Amino acid sequence: MEGEAEKLTRAALDKALEGDTTALRLCLDRLAPPRKDNPVSFTLPTIESAADAVAASSALLVAVAAGEVTPDEAGRVMALLTAHKTLVETGDLETRIAALEEAKT
Repeated sequence: MEGEAEKLTRAALDKALEGDTTALRLCLDRLAPPRKDNPVSFTLPTIESAADAVAASSALLVAVAAGEVTPDEAGRVMALLTAHKTLVETGDLETRIAALEEAKT
């Protein structure tokens, strides 16, 4: 098949343009692949501290238990919450270190 990619692509495009629905679907799937995920919508509290992240995690678990969010979706959202919690904690540490350094001088 080496060196035949261009010919195969042209043949698939020609068949799609002739009305071959399988070839058309193949071409369209390459142009605009189907989404692998969907947006989820549920309420989370504002996260400005590590404690807020725990509250958001609890709200997420409640949403899973209520069937509003699938466990897979919750896992992906939890990864976002964990990353955000890390950023919040880092920002808090920077603020605290700066305050300690200022108090020291």
